[in-house]
Amino acid sequence: MIIFLIYAAIFTASFFLVKLVVHQTRTGLTARKTVTFGDESAVTPNRIASVISVATIFLLWGAFTGSAWVPGFLHAPGPFLGETRFDYTVATPDGQRDTATVTVLVHPVQQDAEAPEVAPGEGWAKNDSATVGAWRSTLIRVDRNDELGRDAGAEVVEVDGQPIAPGGSVRIADGRVGMTPKGTLNFEPAKGWQMEPIWLPPPEAVVARIGEVASDGYRDSTLWEHLGWSLFRVIVGFLFGAAVGIPLGYAMGLSDWFRGWFDPIVEFMRPVPPLALIPLVIIWAGIGEVGKIILLFLAALWIMAISARSGVSGVAISKVHAAYSLGASRWQILRHVIIPNSLPEIFTGARVAMGVCWGTVVAAELVAAEQGAGMMIMVASRFQLTDIVIMGIILIGIIGFGIDMAMRRMERWLVPWKGRA
Repeated sequence: MIIFLIYAAIFTASFFLVKLVVHQTRTGLTARKTVTFGDESAVTPNRIASVISVATIFLLWGAFTGSAWVPGFLHAPGPFLGETRFDYTVATPDGQRDTATVTVLVHPVQQDAEAPEVAPGEGWAKNDSATVGAWRSTLIRVDRNDELGRDAGAEVVEVDGQPIAPGGSVRIADGRVGMTPKGTLNFEPAKGWQMEPIWLPPPEAVVARIGEVASDGYRDSTLWEHLGWSLFRVIVGFLFGAAVGIPLGYAMGLSDWFRGWFDPIVEFMRPVPPLALIPLVIIWAGIGEVGKIILLFLAALWIMAISARSGVSGVAISKVHAAYSLGASRWQILRHVIIPNSLPEIFTGARVAMGVCWGTVVAAELVAAEQGAGMMIMVASRFQLTDIVIMGIILIGIIGFGIDMAMRRMERWLVPWKGRA
C-alpha cells in the first residue's frame, strides 16, 4: 500500500511538472493540435513520461530492497541490525519479583553470529543473550538460567514495564516481544519497510544472476538455449494459431453459414483459459513438444479468429458499395477492400495473442520440459531462488516487448491507414 501511494504521488507530481515546464515551451502546430477521437495519430506516447515511469519503478525497487545502486537517502527504512536490550520482570506465586535484561544481537540473515556475552546479574532472575537474523524471530527461554524457574511457578509478567500475558505481545524500542501460550518469550526485531531478499532481491542481485546464468548456464543448458526454446514454442504455436484462426475468422465474417456453425464453438472456447486445457493436452498429445505447441496453438487460435471476424464485420458498407459501383468482382472486393480494412483488427489481435502465448508458455513448460524460460522460473521457485525467478520474468518481458515493438513497426509499414477514416 505504501509503495502504491508513493508511485501515485510520483505519477501526479511528474504529470503536472512536465505539463508545466515542458509543454509551456512548445510552439507551433504541435502545441495547438487537439485530439480527434478515432484518429490514433493524434495521441502518441509521451517519451518523457515513459522514461520517468521506468525510472520510478527502478527507484522504488531499489529503495525498498536497500539497493547499492540507489542513493542511501532514498532507501526506505530497513530492518533493525545490531544489539538491542529489553527488561523482563518475573513474579512467583508467593509475591517475589525480580527483573533481568535480555541482550539480543540482530544480524544479517546471510551471516552467522554468536550470542553476546553478558554478566548474569545479582538477582535470582539472570540476564540472558540471544541472536536472531533480520526479518526473523526467535524464542528466548529466559527462565533456563534463573534460580526460580517455571518449576517454582515463576512467570514473566512484564516486558520493559509493560504487562504481558500468554498469547499477548508488547512493543519495545527495536521490535516486538510476544509470549507463547506456554509463557516463552518470542522476540521479533523491527522489519522496517524494506523487502527481505528472499521475497524481492535488489536489482544488482538480479543482474549478477543474469551474468552468472549467461556464463555458466542453468540446469545443464545455457540461458540462450532456455530463451530460444521458449521463443521457438511461442512463435510456432502462434503461427499455427494465426494460420487457422485468420481464415476461420474471415469465413465467419463473410458467410452466415460459417458464422452460425463456428460461432458457438469459438465463443465457448474463447473464455476457457489455456491452462485449463493442460490435462486434456497431456492425454491427447503426451508431454513432448507437440503437446506444448498444441497448447500455445489453442491459446492463439480463438483470439485470431475473433479479431479477423471483427475486422471483416467492421468494414464500412459504403466502401463495399463504392467498389461494386466501380465494377469490382467479389474477389477484388475481398482483395482490395475487405482484407486491407480488416488488417488493423488482425494486427491488434496478433499482439494480444502473442502476449497470451508468452503467458501460457510458462505453464506449457511445466509439462516435463527440460529447457525453457518457464521451466527455469518454476524450478527456481521450488528452491526459493527469487533472483532467478525475477530474472526469467524480466527476460520474458523484454523479449515479449521486443516482439510487440516489431509487430507495431510492421503494422505501421503494412497498415499505414490504421486509425484514419
